[in-house]
Amino acid sequence: MSLAKRLPAKPTPLYPLMRFLGIAFLYIIGFLILLVATFAVFGVAPNKALFALQQGALGGGPISPAYAISETLVRATPLLLTGLSIVVAWQTGMFSIGGDGQLLMGALTATVLAQLQHVVNPNLLIFLMLVCGTLVGALWGAIAGWLRVKRNVQEVISTIMLNYIALYLVGAAVVGPLQESSHSNPESNLLPDKLLFAHILPPSWSGGITTRLHSGVLLAFLAVPIVWLYLYRTLQGFQLRIVGQNPEAARAAGISVNQTRVRAMAISGALCGLAGVIQLLGTSERLSANFSPGWGYTAIPVALVGGLHPIGTLLSALFFGALEAGSVNAEQTLQVPASLIAIVQAAAVLAIIGVNAWRQRYPTELKD
Repeated sequence: MSLAKRLPAKPTPLYPLMRFLGIAFLYIIGFLILLVATFAVFGVAPNKALFALQQGALGGGPISPAYAISETLVRATPLLLTGLSIVVAWQTGMFSIGGDGQLLMGALTATVLAQLQHVVNPNLLIFLMLVCGTLVGALWGAIAGWLRVKRNVQEVISTIMLNYIALYLVGAAVVGPLQESSHSNPESNLLPDKLLFAHILPPSWSGGITTRLHSGVLLAFLAVPIVWLYLYRTLQGFQLRIVGQNPEAARAAGISVNQTRVRAMAISGALCGLAGVIQLLGTSERLSANFSPGWGYTAIPVALVGGLHPIGTLLSALFFGALEAGSVNAEQTLQVPASLIAIVQAAAVLAIIGVNAWRQRYPTELKD
């Protein structure tokens, strides 16, 4: 037998893509099975529930596809950016749970700058709100990174504490200097239309209904190729991944592990800060004490389901956004509690963690 015949076949260039799509297909099948099982256990007809989810996420029946898809995209936007932030931090071995606090600080910064609306050009002010909100989010993330490398404070603890600090700062602001004019609700005044993102879907496309799809969504989706290019096509991204895989080898190669970790946490925070500004200017239109329903925490399963990869996180965020949009319709039409969707999400994450643990314990070996 010749040597060529005994060597394993070389994977084709399309092999990574085909493998990724195959795994994604298996995840989708698994999610559908979990959905059906969950609905059946709680006495909800699976076929009706799945149809209601599909209507709310993709359209059908009285809901136009344009409106449903726009809701899916809007709901996926904060999950996408906060999910990407988790990816960047975890690629360097940092386990950030501070997405919510960083997002809140970005939104708070933008709301403070909005008070300059009478003295600054609106377009310039929107730009300043985006930049400054992103920078403050980066600072909030860098604080946790600095505490880790200088004081050996675990980032899991510091980011949770920083979340509470951010939450209380927002709470104090919306019952204090930023509270709305009537001083009756813990929220700021509505931002003027000139400071909001433009709606990009004509009502004629969505059955005469004005959708919430705004231009800020484009910024969020643009972040996906930027993060991918940074992680896999730049020297700094390569250093970041090496630090996450083997810090000692990184040190031996002359890479500053501490600086890389702080930089990763800053980039992670910047993405969350940007998410806060986009949500404020695109959907929420005002800052409130309950501004975030927990996007920074949901980002963790979004990133895990996405395989801690930018492209996978995009698909995962769209899936979670579709689940959220669909669950609203299921709750309205079938009185299906939205908490059932949260149960499915949690079960899916536990399943993925279990599969990964099993694969690490019993790795497959290539055979000749």
